[in-house]
Amino acid sequence: MNILYLVFGEEQRNHTQAYFSICSFLGQMNESDRIYILTDAPKYYQRVAERVNIVEVSKGLLEEWEGVHRFFWRVKIKAIEYICTIHPNEDVLYLDTDTFLYADIHKLKADLKQPLMHLNEGKLSLLRSKTERMMWKQVGKKSFGGVVIQPDHCMWNAGVVALPALKGMNIVKMALAICDNMLLAKVSRRLIEQFALSVAMAEFGDLKPASESIGHYWANKVEWNEVIQRFLADSFLGSRTLEQDIAIVKQWDFAKTPVQKRVPNTQTRLKKLIEKLFPAENIQHVKTR
Repeated sequence: MNILYLVFGEEQRNHTQAYFSICSFLGQMNESDRIYILTDAPKYYQRVAERVNIVEVSKGLLEEWEGVHRFFWRVKIKAIEYICTIHPNEDVLYLDTDTFLYADIHKLKADLKQPLMHLNEGKLSLLRSKTERMMWKQVGKKSFGGVVIQPDHCMWNAGVVALPALKGMNIVKMALAICDNMLLAKVSRRLIEQFALSVAMAEFGDLKPASESIGHYWANKVEWNEVIQRFLADSFLGSRTLEQDIAIVKQWDFAKTPVQKRVPNTQTRLKKLIEKLFPAENIQHVKTR
């Protein structure tokens, strides 16, 4: 199995998330498994450099992968294509950084007989957000990449995209065609890459959720980022090795911190109002030459 992370920019939280996720896989991988990190910031991965494949991606290549319509999230599909090209007869597992392996990797590999994505979010035709309703109006009953979008086509969370051996390249080609056709038709951009992958994956098998093996905390990043920062601070201050970090993550109680937590909008608005009404005072800095 070939595991892929795509991490760009200087936002350190993304790179620390990736490190934690990588540790969760390294504790269960065998010699035939590989990890690829496609990044423009290889400096953040020197600690794992001997255990993973770091591929530095240039700004020029990123722009090429964005395509003629300059759609950044097309880069995700092109990155998956890159790995499928290198290993055309092997499973490919794409992961967002805010993920971790919490179940036996053998279960994940057994499930990979069929395409996997993180979680089924429901039929696009029935989803209720403003963006999803608009998208259905734009794509419903129309053909993109050779597929007519039907009311039963579902939107899947693309934080995990697992392509079975021998099907990967065909899935990627279809996903790119759907994505590019939607961009050409000026479909609302925010969910195009996610829906293109959802449709293409479903066309090549009985698409199943990966959530029984892989946690994805996109809906509780604040709390998980705090957990991971403490983990890394303990590692640095205690001079732990990579192998020691891997061993700790292997014994981690992943059920302790929720992967999803909805914070009411009223709470967020009240916090902002309080900060505005009672701003910080008596701010001082040391004087330097």
